[in-house]
Parts: sequence; C-alpha cells; structure tokens
Amino acid sequence: MRGSLLINRRGVQRFRQLAIGAAGSVKIKLLLCCCIVFMMLALAGRASDFMRWTKHDVIADQLSVPGKGYAIVVNTWKRYDLLKQSISHYSSCAGLDSIHIVWSEPNPPSESLVEHLNHILQSKSKGARRAELKFDINKEDSLNNRFKEIKDLKTDAVFSIDDDVIFPCSSVEFAFSVWQSAPDNMVGFVPRSHWIDQLEGKKDYYVYGGWWSVWWTGTYSMVLSKAAFFHKKYLSLYSNEMPASIREYTTKNRNCEDIAMSFLVANATGAPPIWVKGKIFEIGSTGISSLGGHSERRTTCVNRFVAEYGRMPLVYTSVKTVDSRRAWFW
Repeated sequence: MRGSLLINRRGVQRFRQLAIGAAGSVKIKLLLCCCIVFMMLALAGRASDFMRWTKHDVIADQLSVPGKGYAIVVNTWKRYDLLKQSISHYSSCAGLDSIHIVWSEPNPPSESLVEHLNHILQSKSKGARRAELKFDINKEDSLNNRFKEIKDLKTDAVFSIDDDVIFPCSSVEFAFSVWQSAPDNMVGFVPRSHWIDQLEGKKDYYVYGGWWSVWWTGTYSMVLSKAAFFHKKYLSLYSNEMPASIREYTTKNRNCEDIAMSFLVANATGAPPIWVKGKIFEIGSTGISSLGGHSERRTTCVNRFVAEYGRMPLVYTSVKTVDSRRAWFW
C-alpha cells in the first residue's frame, strides 16, 4: 500500500514537473512569438518609410504653400550631365520654389540646355505651383558668384548646393524645417572644424579641420555651402558688407568662399551652425578637395579671415540634428 502511495506521489510530482516545464516552454514560445511579431511590425514600418522616401509627408505638403518654400542655388561649371541629373532630382522636392543656376562660363547656356532643364522642371514639379528655373549669368569667373545677391528671390530660405552632390528630398525637407526653427543660422549636411595649433605654441594660429577631425572629436564650427540652408540676407551681406579683400582673396586663390560664408554668418549671429544628418550621394568626380595641399590652403584661409575680422568668430558645437521619425533608437 505504501509502495503504491509512493509511486502515486512520485507520479504526481513528475506530472507537476512536466506541467511546470510545459508551462515554461509555452511562456518562452509566446515570448519568442511576441518578439518575432514586434520585429516584423518594426521592419514593416521601416520598410514603408524606405519605400516612400521620395514621397512627401504632412510637413512637406505644408511647404508647398506659395511663399513658404525655398530657392535652390546650384553652383556648376561645364558639367551638363551632372547639372541635368541634379535638376531632375531636386525638381520633385515639395518645398521647392525656384532653382537658380550660377553660370560663370565664358559662353551663355545653349537654348537646347535651357529648354531641356525647363522641361525637366515642369514635368517633375509637384502640386499646383510650378517652380521657376533661372540662369544667373556672370561675366567674371569667380567662386564668389555663388553668393551674389539675387534681387527677385521670393523666399527667405536659400539652399546652396553643388551640382555633383545629391540628397534625398526627405532630407532636404527635414533640413528646411530645422532652418525654419533657426532662420539666422546656417543649417547643412557637411560639417567642418577648426582648432588652435597648440603643438607650435601659436595661441593665435588656427588649423582647418576636415571631416576626420569632426568624426574624431564630435565637434564642428562650420557647415560647407556645398549643401546648406541660409537666409537670403546673407547674399547681400556677402556681396556688399563683407570685407572686399576677402572676396578678392577667394577669387584669386579659387578656394575658401564657403569658409568666408561661415565666417560671415557666425560673425553676424555669434552662434554655431547646425549639422543635419543626411545621406549624401556623390555623382561627380572628386573636386579641389582631393588636390594636394588642400588642407594647408584652407588653414591659410582661416587665419587670413581671422585677421580681416580681428577675431575668431566661429563657434564650436557638438549638436547633430536627426529626424526621429526615421531613427531606430532615440
């Protein structure tokens, strides 16, 4: 009798152990299923975001209201295929009001080029409003031409861009929304820095820092005008108020007009620029930045401009703006 009771008790205990184990297994399986479902939903959401990166969200739709958009100023030089590709891409951006092509070539643009670019713009413009395309013809070949005052701009915002870089429209619209929150600042995608040359013990001598210095330190003091938003008033200040010697220097050396604009804005605001996260697509060959001695020439520019202003106006910052709707973790 006792033996049978002992066997029964052992059977009950074994059954309980199996039941507990089964329950634990079920819980684990349910937890795994929940995790899998969550990951599938998250991936589906991210996939939908990726698939609609060229579409326009609520903010982008609001930017299509007349007078609320931005003008793109494209700097180009005898790279017509790149210019066509650039115009074709940006023509579909929702906030676009007009495109101004900075033309500094000896000969005016051909009729076929003008007609082709206008056709692209009209066929790809979004909404009821059609963006305008204008060539700003310059007699002199100078890097300062990209910052000449444009009298007929209808928008306050200017997006300065080179013809060999492409950013998704979603990134451009996000950068524009950031600029709207701080319209006196430069807002751009390409950060650069400067620092004091402490190795030589020169307290008043500065060194230009390229991308790797930004990556290493996490700080920057400039955003390059090859891809940056700024207020149209700075075009007037650059052409009429900034020391003429700086414009002469950039024309003669064919370099540093972007640093000059960073100095101008920082001197006017006393504030740093704003770096916006964005994926950049290089569609052209390397430019002057790939030439030997580029950093040394930029360093010379920085110190030359400091001497012109009588002080260092650039301000450090470590802020990087990210669109939380497209970020995995925030």
